Amino acid sequence: MTSKTKATPPDRTRGGKMHFEVLDGLRGVAALLVVAFHIQGITVLFDANRLLLPHAYLAVDFFFALSGFVVGYAYDDRWASMSTRQFLVRRLVRLHPLVVLGALLGLISYLADPFAGNKQYASGLMIALAFVAAILALPSAPLPNRLGDSHPLNAPAWTLLQEYFGNLAYALVLRHLGTRALAGAAIVAGVISAATALSLGSYDTGWGLSNFWGAPVRLAYPFITGLLIFRLHDRLPRWRLGLVPLSILLVLAFAAPVLPAYGILKLNGLYQAVCVLILFPAMIVAGRHSDGGEMALRVYKAAGRISYPLYITHYPFVYLYMNWVSTLGGSTGATAVVAFSLYAFTIAFALAAYRYWDVPLRSALHRRTRMGDAVERRTLTCDD
Repeated sequence: MTSKTKATPPDRTRGGKMHFEVLDGLRGVAALLVVAFHIQGITVLFDANRLLLPHAYLAVDFFFALSGFVVGYAYDDRWASMSTRQFLVRRLVRLHPLVVLGALLGLISYLADPFAGNKQYASGLMIALAFVAAILALPSAPLPNRLGDSHPLNAPAWTLLQEYFGNLAYALVLRHLGTRALAGAAIVAGVISAATALSLGSYDTGWGLSNFWGAPVRLAYPFITGLLIFRLHDRLPRWRLGLVPLSILLVLAFAAPVLPAYGILKLNGLYQAVCVLILFPAMIVAGRHSDGGEMALRVYKAAGRISYPLYITHYPFVYLYMNWVSTLGGSTGATAVVAFSLYAFTIAFALAAYRYWDVPLRSALHRRTRMGDAVERRTLTCDD
């Protein structure tokens, strides 16, 4: 349990709203864990039994839940002075500059990979179409040596497409729903979500062309539930857990062993359904009332700022690492050194991307659209 001293007043946005600083930090922790999962996992082609964090792809579902909460908090009280078009443009300005950067990195890594040999041969037309699709965060035809990803130049971009769907659903439908209707929608989405996990034995779906149907299934329940948590905030328990306990809980959830199936009962799917349907919403409820001191606040906000740049830019470098391992990878020790170096590099690159690409482009786009930065200059409240 953490608490602020009198010398540390609550941190607030320029609009007067409080920051959810622990949730900010937790989002950064989740991004760090999913990058570690990708770097280690791609060397074993994501064989579940050889993964150190076999459930870490559930970070996507956790991000979706945070997004629903954040969008409701940032925009529910603004519709009297904001049109649907203005909302959607704001979300594009917030999210799309880094989508474009991820597409550019993906193109470069595909064309200039020194370790790929002839594994990545594809026609210029196929690559061009994939790049145009990547710029728009849309799926494209598969490319060689990209593991069937629906977004072959930058695999994590499939979640950004779902993020856009979630924002569109919020603007057109969800914001109009009352609490009971929203709870009903969450229950229906939760039943479909649980049925998917129990049928497949996991939530490992939605990322490829062959399982793209699973993407909206994974989006619906967390996003709606995150929005519902915001709407019900005065009626929910005021649990308080600091960043460290919540981070440990997240690590333990991701690092749990893969569970077996007994006949039609797939325990792994049941475990992951409990994480997505119960644990992650509970963590948001606990984290929204938690806080830290002045120094902790700076760390939490920094983690929140880097989380999205890190998530959306790291994978093109992971592709390079994958090909290095398959062609030149040496001893276990050498591979570990390269892996840790890559991990540090992706964090440093994300910091640079945030400062020198994301912030300047968003500022320019804000000026061009005459929206100002009163909404977007927030930490968790809009940086989802």
